[in-house]
Amino acid sequence: MTSMTGYAYAEQCSEGVTTSVEIKSYNSRFLDLSVNLPPFLGRLENVFREYVTNAVLRGKIDVYIRVKEENPLTQVTVNTEAAKSYVQAIEQIALILGKKKEDIPLSLIVQQDGVLNSQKDYDMDRYQQLIEPVFNAALKDFIADRQREGQNLKIDLLAKLDELDKDALFFKEWQPKMEEIFRENILRRFNELLGEAVDEQRVMTETAAMLVKYTINEEIVRLQSHLAALRSEIESNPTPGRKIDFLCQEINREINTIGSKNQFTEVGAMVINAKNALENIREQARNVE
Repeated sequence: MTSMTGYAYAEQCSEGVTTSVEIKSYNSRFLDLSVNLPPFLGRLENVFREYVTNAVLRGKIDVYIRVKEENPLTQVTVNTEAAKSYVQAIEQIALILGKKKEDIPLSLIVQQDGVLNSQKDYDMDRYQQLIEPVFNAALKDFIADRQREGQNLKIDLLAKLDELDKDALFFKEWQPKMEEIFRENILRRFNELLGEAVDEQRVMTETAAMLVKYTINEEIVRLQSHLAALRSEIESNPTPGRKIDFLCQEINREINTIGSKNQFTEVGAMVINAKNALENIREQARNVE
């Protein structure tokens, strides 16, 4: 079992380039992945996106890849035509002002727009090779963090499921007691009205009618079946999140029906306990992949 929440960070300096990768995730019904790269490395987004989608099924995941280069390779070119145009224009201004063209500093020319053009050399293959080992290390730690949290969730879910199993067993044990209590109550009312002249067949008929209305035997059978299926999902399915949510809906339906049919304080208290345990399972299941 894996949690949908996790965090990892990795950093490395190689060939004068410092690369850091940060991955964090939150709960989400589906996979919601965001990969953040420096603009000049945008073409590599799909590469690292695929790494994550091959390892993760659900969750809102934010990936931050940062690259800092100490001495980036920069190509500088000269626009000679632009330089000549600036020289001619500045010489005209100098002539008007009575200045000598020899007094015009070279720095004044080269700082004009378009005279010098610089362009950084971005070798995508080189950057990918520098980022990949850092990214893989972060992704490995990220998955391990989610799995570690998932094991804690599994322990808690199984503990709450044990409570639900006990509640279901209580309902099952109470079923024959309920039948006997119904019969005793009906017999007592007949005795109050008719004295000793009680028709046993009438008592049995009235008891059967009460059982048809209030029996919870079918609900108990379905409840225990759903609980067994839920335990199987938690213990054996590596990604049971969606199935847990579905089974919890079915379990909740049976508990609600038992509660609506209930006529006894003891059963009502156990219904409340079962609903509380189930709600805890549903809350935790929202964290499960």
